[in-house]
Amino acid sequence: MNSSLVRPRDRMIAGVCAGLGRRFGMTPNTVRILFVLSCLLPGPQFVVYIALWVLMPNEE
Repeated sequence: MNSSLVRPRDRMIAGVCAGLGRRFGMTPNTVRILFVLSCLLPGPQFVVYIALWVLMPNEE
């Protein structure tokens, strides 16, 4: 498992789901589906996504 949490260059929107997928050994599409499903529940999902977008560094 890759230990770094970075946003890859080959990304769809911001690269947050792709970066999380790489970090935890999942495909980006699986993480995207989980994120969309989590949006059906109450909570700060969009705030967390935007925070990760800002805090996760770009892949070098």
